[in-house]
Amino acid sequence: MNHSELEKVSKALGDKTRLEIFEAISCRDSMHCGDIVAMQGVTPATVSHHLKVLEEAGLIESHREGQFIFRCALPERLKEYTAALAKIGSGRKRSRKH
Repeated sequence: MNHSELEKVSKALGDKTRLEIFEAISCRDSMHCGDIVAMQGVTPATVSHHLKVLEEAGLIESHREGQFIFRCALPERLKEYTAALAKIGSGRKRSRKH
């Protein structure tokens, strides 16, 4: 995972609402937007925005079933993210030039 991807995932999970949404989706096989709106108490447009950010970061994916779009978590992406952070954390720090 490159630094750009690390930034996207960090940004996606760095927001309290998105983290809560991701956690809720991760606890189930899948969720549709209506369930997330009811859980969060925010507007569908706000939930849609948060879902877009999570999907762009590769943390969730969507699939259509009839009129509903369901989201499911992609645990493999989270494993890649934590492995990349562990690699950074275990390496030597770069010297900063002033």
